[in-house]
Amino acid sequence: MTVMTAVRPHSSGHPGYNLTKPREAQTAEDARRLARVALAAWGLEAEAETAALVLSELVANAVRHAWGPSVRVLVERPAPDRIRLAVVDRAPRRLPELRTPGPDDTSGRGLLLVEEFADRWGYDLLGSGTSPWGKRTWAELKVSW
Repeated sequence: MTVMTAVRPHSSGHPGYNLTKPREAQTAEDARRLARVALAAWGLEAEAETAALVLSELVANAVRHAWGPSVRVLVERPAPDRIRLAVVDRAPRRLPELRTPGPDDTSGRGLLLVEEFADRWGYDLLGSGTSPWGKRTWAELKVSW
């Protein structure tokens, strides 16, 4: 059994958790676990698997297309009826792009899944406008409470 370390709840503002992990495929599993635990803590178990899927796709995108040694994974609840899932990476010039893969392509469907399950998604550049140091790719899901 894998144990997550360094999960930090927000100390102020809306509820949320964040986790910094290596930029590697195993982090997607940790992100899914974090989504399930956070949604269970908020009494939103019915939406946990959808959140876990969306967050793992955001992590997989960062693992494949970003650079740097780590990513930060965030699960937040900015409103009672909404959760926000995000991944911060160090690749501000490699922006997420929704594509339609060909029938023989073995990858390229992650953002299509995010588009399907999220109510909205996007990215924010982090740092100064002329020289950002990274980006936050996020997805929001409406939840029933």
